[in-house]
Amino acid sequence: MSNDDPKPPTPEEISRKLSEFMKSNFGGSVSFNAFPGGASPFASEPADGPEPPAENEPEEPEYSDIYSFNYRPRDIKEHLDRFVIRQDEAKKVLSIAVCDHYNHAKFLRTLAKEDPERAAAVEFTKQNVIIVGPTGVGKTYLVKHIADLIGVPFVKADATKFSETGYVGGDVDDLVRDLVRKADGDVELAEHGIIYIDEIDKLASQGGAMGRDVSGRGVQTTLLKLMEETEVSVRNPMDMQSQMMAMFEMQRGGGRKPQRSTINTRHILFIVSGAFSGLEKHVGKRLRSGTIGFGAESKETLSDQDLFRRSTTQDFIDYGFEAEFIGRLPVRVVCEKLGAPELLEIMRESEGSVLRQYEREFSAYGISARFEDAALEWIAEKAADEGTGARGLLTVCERLLRDFKFELPGTSISELRIDGDLVRDPVATLGIYSEKGREVNTEKVAAEIEVFVREMKERDGVALVFDEAAITSIGVLSVERNMSAMQLCQQLFHDYQFGLKLIQKNTGQKEFAITSEAVRDPDAYISELVVGSYRKGPVVVDGPPAPEDESN
Repeated sequence: MSNDDPKPPTPEEISRKLSEFMKSNFGGSVSFNAFPGGASPFASEPADGPEPPAENEPEEPEYSDIYSFNYRPRDIKEHLDRFVIRQDEAKKVLSIAVCDHYNHAKFLRTLAKEDPERAAAVEFTKQNVIIVGPTGVGKTYLVKHIADLIGVPFVKADATKFSETGYVGGDVDDLVRDLVRKADGDVELAEHGIIYIDEIDKLASQGGAMGRDVSGRGVQTTLLKLMEETEVSVRNPMDMQSQMMAMFEMQRGGGRKPQRSTINTRHILFIVSGAFSGLEKHVGKRLRSGTIGFGAESKETLSDQDLFRRSTTQDFIDYGFEAEFIGRLPVRVVCEKLGAPELLEIMRESEGSVLRQYEREFSAYGISARFEDAALEWIAEKAADEGTGARGLLTVCERLLRDFKFELPGTSISELRIDGDLVRDPVATLGIYSEKGREVNTEKVAAEIEVFVREMKERDGVALVFDEAAITSIGVLSVERNMSAMQLCQQLFHDYQFGLKLIQKNTGQKEFAITSEAVRDPDAYISELVVGSYRKGPVVVDGPPAPEDESN
């Protein structure tokens, strides 16, 4: 290249120019961002052409977590038992559906290597699942932990955010593209992922509704294609940035292995859920109409839970779903509503218990929080009254403990007992703890001062020695200022290393005593020490007399 040849623009310059072009032509609502994933697609190829593929690079990655799938339904249920309390029927149904689904994928993989034509002719109806249950019973938790166990990408979305075409709301095909993103661009892994759609009941079309239904019937039609088998473009045709990335990848293809442009949904497992409020009325109406005439005297009062369990495909159609759509969801399960006993069990037994969260939060302030049985029973009762399932536990705990989180950090309190007295009268209990928090915990203060001293010696090479009076003064002052002893020391002595190093240079002194006078007026104290260091011999405050200088 001659000196007259123009220097090629850098990727940053190209990105900046594109950003300016987007804004000038399409306004501030459209922007061009740096491409994700590290290397810019604008990077030039080396002068000698594209880089050759690495030696011994496997043509096809191995996915032992998919094609070596060896879980039994019992194994999956036992895993779910660690995180979700009760819901045994839902765990059993989901475990069987997942095992059947991935065992089939494993079977097809093996068969395809032996006889591709026979593998292509194998028929299999996917066991997509519909979960019926109120909020907070663990529907999302169940599906997420299944995906985590078997090692496949998992995407969750609310049905209400989608529309038929993507012009209103989101594009349902983006669910599949999200699987590719979760799989770090690995299309084959994404093709065996799990898509979970919550609030699917919001897509039920309302009887007699007029006009175009952009969020209900149309989305059902689009979703049912995904749930069966279709090809979805890896790049969103409505996303300019995605299309530009695809264009540059094609131009840079060279000797590189071409990336797949579509994702097949044949082996993607779809699980949908919703509260389906009102479905029980359709079931009850059908059951009542069936008892007219002979046998009508046999009346049975059924709970909403029992009515949900007796729901049929026709009930879902009457509720507002397309027959073709509900037919793509052959596996149906009902989650139980959670009462106080179940919520109590969740707090005590679940690995994801909200109690662990609160223990960690108080621990961050140096406070050990201990929940006692009387408090747990009270919390469970109040959470059941909230009617939001396990989510009610967080609501109740936050309302109960927020003032304790605000008032106690920085005091001498090191343990909080959440017991019957606290839940019955939190205001009075907080007053007792606040009064106790103003007392100086000498041991705790001394321990924090010891950490401060050690860090300062390691960082600056000067050693401080706090006497008992100084420790007591630090403790009293930390309570008054609502600070920890560590924070107070950092504030009072944050510049001491400069003065102490100067004294060390003048006198050779290695340890420096900190007294209560230093705590009361740290600037005056260090100034006195520095001035004294210019006198003959090392300066020692509250220590033994300095040795005489033998050189005289």
